[in-house]
Order: sequence, then structure tokens, then C-alpha cells
Amino acid sequence: MTKYEVEIYRIITTCTGHLTVEQIYTELKKEYPKVAVATVYNNVNKLWKAGLIRKISLENMPDRYDRTVKHDHLVCQQCGKLTDISFEDLTFSLCEQMGGEFLSYDLKVFYICPDCRERQRHLPEINIPETT
Repeated sequence: MTKYEVEIYRIITTCTGHLTVEQIYTELKKEYPKVAVATVYNNVNKLWKAGLIRKISLENMPDRYDRTVKHDHLVCQQCGKLTDISFEDLTFSLCEQMGGEFLSYDLKVFYICPDCRERQRHLPEINIPETT
């Protein structure tokens, strides 16, 4: 692995969050100030294709990257917050239902996070007049 791949891998696997390429770039610049964002994109893609990191894709949001340790995710439908969670492993059940093996699965449960629920509680109620 190149020095950039090693450092990007370290950043992703030691972070408790789910970083975008831009966030990884910001972290990498601390160690390598002259690195180009294209280099980060290329190396993240190589690490992902090699199966060393996990890509989390969500509609209308930039891809985020994570370690490959088995875990699932909660995704806030309002703010996009991504939280790790561990549900029961579904591998055996999925194999039985499919009648054989599969490559992998990625479980994302969509909900409204506690912060967004709290914000909703404090919003003023909007009364829409009826039209006749």
C-alpha cells in the first residue's frame, strides 16, 4: 500500500464516525499538506474495491466510508445522521431464504433521531386555513 492508502485506511478504521471523502481529505492534509483531493478519491476507491473499507451510500448525500467490522446502521431521515448499531446477524436466515450463499448485506434502518424529534416538538404548529 502507498503511504496515502495506509494513512487513509488508518483514518477510516480509527474514526468512530462515518467520513466523507472531503472529511478524510481534511484529516489527511494534517499529515500531508500537499495532498490533492483527487488522490484521496482515488485511494479511497482502491481501498473500497479491495474490500478493506466499506462504502455507505445514501440517496442525496455524499458517500461515507466505514470499517468493515460487521455492524448495521441507523439513518436519520431528516438530518442524515448515521449511527452504528448491532442487530442480530441475518446471514444464516438470508442463506436459508435464498437457498444458498450471497456476497454480503448492508442493513440500514431509517428513523427520526432523538435530536430531530426534539426539534420537531419545539416547532410552532402551523394552521392551514380551509378553502371552500
